[in-house]
Amino acid sequence: MSKLAIIGGTGLADLSNLKITNKQMVHTPFGAASAPLITGELCSESVVFIARHGHGHTIPPHKINYQANIWALKSLGVEQIIAVAAVGGITEKMSPGAVVIPHQLIDYTYGREHTFFSDDFNPEQHIDFTEPYNERLREALIMSKQAVDFELLESAVYAATQGPRLETAAEISKLEKDGCDIVGMTGMPEAALARELEMEYASCAVVANWAAGKSKNVITMQEIEKNLIDGMKNVRELLEKTLPQVL
Repeated sequence: MSKLAIIGGTGLADLSNLKITNKQMVHTPFGAASAPLITGELCSESVVFIARHGHGHTIPPHKINYQANIWALKSLGVEQIIAVAAVGGITEKMSPGAVVIPHQLIDYTYGREHTFFSDDFNPEQHIDFTEPYNERLREALIMSKQAVDFELLESAVYAATQGPRLETAAEISKLEKDGCDIVGMTGMPEAALARELEMEYASCAVVANWAAGKSKNVITMQEIEKNLIDGMKNVRELLEKTLPQVL
């Protein structure tokens, strides 16, 4: 049976219905993971959970040890990952509170350890990243919308920016011209590292706010936190409906 992991981002520091069976800190050749890996049962299915930003949300996006997190999950036998993230909405449909399943991404990050192959590279390690998200996992998430009572947006281009600051209005305008629908800070190199280790990876994003320049209001953490409360509640419900389809 394939083992699945859920990576929790901003607004999803734990899984409230997870029946925990084990909790362990995993050290890897790349250092320690962000937080203990929690193994448990969710809807009678075995899953592994890790908080991407660490306990108490203390690790900013550009400081996350993505290599260690992905390696640690692989070391526990994880073959599938659903990565939850909070994002800003750029295009019209991506309004605050929406739950989105991205289908493509553009990487604008820099200076991050973005590959396992830096030191011992060979030509066979050029991964095919044409489709960054696993279609089978995406389809399972999308099909689950039939069992929930909120709207699920089935596609979006995710812009991965460096952070930790939010973007300028001009930067968001550029991202929109590039074809991006949502913007976040943790989508890369996480997705590529999972592909390097041959793990299926899909993202489930909650729009926490309108991106810079898309609203007359100043972006505040209070606004973001308010929108994430209901958004992450919906994500929890979606995950519980999806797990039986993929495990």
